Amino acid sequence: MPEKSGEKNAGIPLIETKLYMPRWRSGLISRPRLIQRMNQGMNGKLTLVAAPAGFGKSTLLAEWIADLNAPENTVAWVSLDSNDNDAVFFWTYFIKALQKIQPDIGESALLLLQAPQPAAIETILTSLINEVNTGKEEYIIVLDDFHLIEASEIHQGVVFLLDHLPAQMHLVLASRVDPLLPLSRLRAKGELLELRSGDLRFTTDEVNDFFRQSMGLTLAEDGIAALATRTEGWIAGLQLAGLSLQGREDVAGFIDTFSGDDRYILDYLVEEVLLRQSDDVRQFLLQTAILDRLSAPLCDAVTAGENSKALLETLERENLFIISLDDKRQWYRYHHLFADMLRTRLEMEFPDLPGKLHLRASDWYEGQNESAAAIHHATTAGDFQRVAGLVELAAPRMFSTAHSSTLYGWLRKIPDEIILKRPVLSIWAAWSAMDTRDLSAGEQWLLNAEKYLSANDTENMVVTDEKQFRTLPALIATARAFYAQASNDAAATIRYAREALEILPEEEYVWRGGATALLGLASWSRGDLQAAYESFAGGLGLIEGAGIPHYKISGTHVLADICIGQGRLRDAIGLYQQSMKLAENWKGAVIRGTADLCLGLAELYNEQNAQEKARDWLARGQAFGMDAALTENQYRWLVLQAQMAEDENRLDDASALLAEADDLFVPDAVPCVRPVAALQAQLWIKTGRIADAERWAAQQGIAVNDEVTFLREFEHITLAKLYIARYAEERDDRQLDAVIALLDRLLQASEAKERTGSSIEIMIQQALAYQVGGDASLSLVPLERALTLAAPEGYVRTFRKEGVKMRDLLRQAAAAGISGEYTRRLLAAFDAGPSPTRSTTDISANALADPLTNREIEILRLIAAGMRNQEIADQLFISLYTVKRHIANAYGKMAVSTRTEAVARANELKLL
Repeated sequence: MPEKSGEKNAGIPLIETKLYMPRWRSGLISRPRLIQRMNQGMNGKLTLVAAPAGFGKSTLLAEWIADLNAPENTVAWVSLDSNDNDAVFFWTYFIKALQKIQPDIGESALLLLQAPQPAAIETILTSLINEVNTGKEEYIIVLDDFHLIEASEIHQGVVFLLDHLPAQMHLVLASRVDPLLPLSRLRAKGELLELRSGDLRFTTDEVNDFFRQSMGLTLAEDGIAALATRTEGWIAGLQLAGLSLQGREDVAGFIDTFSGDDRYILDYLVEEVLLRQSDDVRQFLLQTAILDRLSAPLCDAVTAGENSKALLETLERENLFIISLDDKRQWYRYHHLFADMLRTRLEMEFPDLPGKLHLRASDWYEGQNESAAAIHHATTAGDFQRVAGLVELAAPRMFSTAHSSTLYGWLRKIPDEIILKRPVLSIWAAWSAMDTRDLSAGEQWLLNAEKYLSANDTENMVVTDEKQFRTLPALIATARAFYAQASNDAAATIRYAREALEILPEEEYVWRGGATALLGLASWSRGDLQAAYESFAGGLGLIEGAGIPHYKISGTHVLADICIGQGRLRDAIGLYQQSMKLAENWKGAVIRGTADLCLGLAELYNEQNAQEKARDWLARGQAFGMDAALTENQYRWLVLQAQMAEDENRLDDASALLAEADDLFVPDAVPCVRPVAALQAQLWIKTGRIADAERWAAQQGIAVNDEVTFLREFEHITLAKLYIARYAEERDDRQLDAVIALLDRLLQASEAKERTGSSIEIMIQQALAYQVGGDASLSLVPLERALTLAAPEGYVRTFRKEGVKMRDLLRQAAAAGISGEYTRRLLAAFDAGPSPTRSTTDISANALADPLTNREIEILRLIAAGMRNQEIADQLFISLYTVKRHIANAYGKMAVSTRTEAVARANELKLL
């Protein structure tokens, strides 16, 4: 939780130089056979130009765009490099490119990208796609050098974009290799145009046109044919040959001197080209080859010269493999293949020089506040002490502007022995480890940082950012608080969070907000819900005051859950509704956590027996998709569906859904007050699987004589249900006495902290315990208290899920005049119940020996609709593994082995 950065696009290097189509000084060669194919490809979604280096991919695309009968402002170009494997960088460039066509497009998506807690890329792209769909503009987007993108997250985003590509958008990729995209699917649907090396090779006529128009050379037919044959139409070789031929008298003799493969020709011709340059130009080419992009000031810094501007203009004028990247001709790049060969030659001739040149580049970029480029060059130079210093300076900004993954990537490249001497970097390494749930590694980095606070001898300590070092005690304390809360140590969380707040300056809103929120979570873990609510709400307020409103949406479920524990269902609904309005008005974009607001409302309306509202909000949440849901809440979607299945007496389905939910649950710093395993045990008790419930109790190590604690409260309520069920069968009075004593202790603890929600559940179990013991009049005492507390908030499901025994008690209460209208309303809910849906398993019961479950049938229907496994997982809010498991089970039951066979068999069974 770092300080807020005011810099826009922090960490995004030289955006404008990446968004211009490369400009060639000389005229482009007309290649009508390829232009025609590319024009035809506009009917599909994707054009892929894939070939090794030197085949003229970028040149062809520029020629096609120049020839395209389309307004100039319909084409956007992004030049990619290896530093663009950060999804935030990549999609920022993509949106900025679109804004070259339509300046207002994608502003909401950019805000989401730059948020401290960014939404999922799919959510951001959905916002962008919707904007494009509502406009009339046409977009052709060229992504050049796409082979340099290796991040799977980016590939997945491009796949999502292609799957939902607006009709007025066409994507063009230039790559040396096939990208990790569903090319076969696009090919089968006629949505892909492919141009490969065989297509790009120059024909004899095109070779002749190239030499005449581009190089100013008129060669004999046999010379043209020989060059076309020797280079196999490879344009890089042809261009180098043309440069070498200029000014020669013995053209035929030169053509006869080389033959062989591409690498041989390239080595030979680069040598020829370099030998024909002056010493100044040759030295400039070699020294600046380390740069991905060139400008006069940068080249002056790297070469320690002063005439780079004139040299760059000369190179462009002579068409020496240099490409302009902007209209002002301030930024350039070398042809990639030419740059590769120059770098190889630099390493061979001056092996000690590249590192020095990279460090000069790093110094220059640091002076321009371009930390990513500065770190890249320092890393390439192998100067990890410098890298460590640069990362230390950049860390707060990168962390607060949603580039934490890039920051962690930098940290992983720095040797541990360097970080160990840097207390500030050690803190960031600790956050990196804890973010990936590696608490053990996080603890070690915290210990390392702490030793510098108490050590008298700091001779070996290295600090670059003195400001961060001065706040080191507070940063350590906040990290310690998070670590303690994730380890279920509430006392330590409170101690460290208070320590941080004592020493943090008042203006450090985000850090103070984080520490305050952690105090709230710790109070919740202890069962002090009012203190938890006040602290967590205060923490969110501080963070929101720092200009980060997203946390109000993503943190709503914590405040709502605390309200539910206090028995304040209506206040919880109000919180969700308030945040839902904020989310809906958030510049048309979908913020991560929005789907969870819908889920929360569905849970609460389901409790109040407002079934239509509950299903409507559940559907609305599912429509947003898994990418608009918080990762830590994904299991709750399945829990709600399990509860709905239980209410419809689909108990096997309910149990299967809870098992899936348990697989998805991942512990974090937010207290888990209703464990999924305990919910499953309650369902087992309801269905008479007492032995399974007893095994659960043994695995959890709980007993009726335990000391009661809040974090185990729900498990102890579940244990009480188990003992009541046992007593109904065994009639052991000692068991009944023990469970009544346990419930008394639980109630005393919940009432002491005003946990009304817990008290209602506990008193219901007390009433059922007295009922099963045969004391009907005594059972009405806790029931009346429960009804009195529950009536204002509209509780229904908490009573109805207890089944016929609770219905009998409520009838007795009604006869006794207890909570008259509310009791009658509960009885009406029992009599009517939710409208049960017909179990689809009944349909196939006679057709299959082992009937399909509802979930298996649901997945079969989605398969029949043409959805892929991952799409099914996203639609149903379950893991990919779970989808595959259901498919395997269904295939086995139906004796099929392929999707086609499965759909056909399901049709026979009338399941679709």
